[in-house]
Amino acid sequence: MRKNGSIIGSNRVPSITGAVGVWDISDVYISEDVNSWPGQLVPPPSIAALVVAGGGAGGGTGTGGNDAAGGGGAGGLLYNSNISVVAGTTYTITAGGGGAGVGQGTVGNSGNNSAITGGSLGTSLSAIGGGGAGAETSGNRSGAVGGSGGGGGGYASGNVGGSGITGQGNNGANAGAASYGGGGGGGAGAAGSGETGGVGLAYSISGSSTYYAGGGGGAGDQRSTSSPGSGGNGGGGNGATATSNSYGQNGTAYTGGGGGGNAGINWVGSTIQNSGQGGSGIVIISYSTAYKAASATTGSPTVTTVSGNRIYTFTGTGSITF
Repeated sequence: MRKNGSIIGSNRVPSITGAVGVWDISDVYISEDVNSWPGQLVPPPSIAALVVAGGGAGGGTGTGGNDAAGGGGAGGLLYNSNISVVAGTTYTITAGGGGAGVGQGTVGNSGNNSAITGGSLGTSLSAIGGGGAGAETSGNRSGAVGGSGGGGGGYASGNVGGSGITGQGNNGANAGAASYGGGGGGGAGAAGSGETGGVGLAYSISGSSTYYAGGGGGAGDQRSTSSPGSGGNGGGGNGATATSNSYGQNGTAYTGGGGGGNAGINWVGSTIQNSGQGGSGIVIISYSTAYKAASATTGSPTVTTVSGNRIYTFTGTGSITF
C-alpha cells in the first residue's frame, strides 16, 4: 500500500509548495488541517482595523427656563492599516455602547470604550467613549472629557466643552459664545464649533467610504440668534430647537456619533424626555483574501468579502482567532 506519498518504508512530508507522490485522502485532510498542503491558505501576518467607541449623550433639559444643553462628544476613533497578529492567538473584541440620554438638569452619560486586545497589543487599540454634554444647571454646565469632549451647557458664555483625547478625537465647544445655545460635541475630524457638532472621519475599511464619530449638536435658544446645532457628519444627532416638544436626536448606531442636546424647560412640553443618546461603537477588521479565513470567532460578527478583502464587523463583544 501507499502511505504519506510513497511506498511503505519511507515517509514524505508535504508543504504548501509541493507534495510529491500518491497520497491517501485521509493524509490530504490531515495535512490541510495543519496548513501544510499545497495551495493551502495561511493565516494573515497583519490586519487593518477600525475601532470606534460609543458616543456621549447630549445634555439634559435645563432647569433655568430657556437655556440649552450641549451635544455629546463622539466616541474615540483609532485606525491602523498594519497591525501584526499571531496565528492561533485569540483577540478579544469590544464595541462599546453609546451613553444613555438623560433627564432634566443632568450632564449626559459618556459612551463606553471599544477595544481589540490580546497577544502583544496591550491597550494600543483601546478607544475611549465620547464625553457627555453639559446641561443648564448649576454645577452641571461643563461637558465631560472623552474620546471627543462633550459640549458645554448654555448659560451666557463660557461654560466649557470637554477635552478630547489626543489621537482619538477633539474638544467640545464652549456654550454660548454669542448666545445661550449649547456647545456642539467634538468629532474625530474636528472640534465642536458654536452649536454645531464636529465632523467625523471617513474610512473605506467596510468596503465603502463611511463617516464615523461625528459630534452631537447643541440645542438652540429662542431668546437669541442661536439656532439648534447640526450633528457632525459621522452619526452625530441634531440638537433640539427652542420650540415645544423638541428633543435632541440620538447618535446613529454603530458610528460612535454623539447625541443631541435638549432645549430649556420652557420649550419641551408637559413631559420631559431624555436627551439624545450616543451612537453605539463598532470594530471592523480587514485583510486580504490571499490569507485564510479566521479559524474561530465569537459574538456573531458580520463577515463579508469585498474587493479582495475579508471583513469582520463587530457591534458588540466577541473574539477572533486567526
